[in-house]
Amino acid sequence: MEAKAIGRFLRVSPRKTRLVARNVVGLGVEDAINLLRFTPNKPAGVLLNVMKSAVANATSMAVNVDTMFVKEVLVNEGPAWKRFMPRAQGRATRIRKRTSHITVILAEEQE
Repeated sequence: MEAKAIGRFLRVSPRKTRLVARNVVGLGVEDAINLLRFTPNKPAGVLLNVMKSAVANATSMAVNVDTMFVKEVLVNEGPAWKRFMPRAQGRATRIRKRTSHITVILAEEQE
């Protein structure tokens, strides 16, 4: 049995989020949540919220959450917000504020 949660249009860079997501794949749900809770950067907090949503989805399907592990975390790029920053001599440069689509898939351990 698998449980899935998707967070879309999250205001965090996909490249930075993938670094954090790589650390939790394969861990048990409780271990992954504890790791994310004490990781001191923004992608960890955003990923923690999506992980909690996946756990809530699993409990609504009457699955024992204690036997679940993080099967897969997908981090895809969402649309970038385009902004401009003033520069020297009247110029402006484009700033791209990137967004992410995060998918967390939890699965039951096979015994």
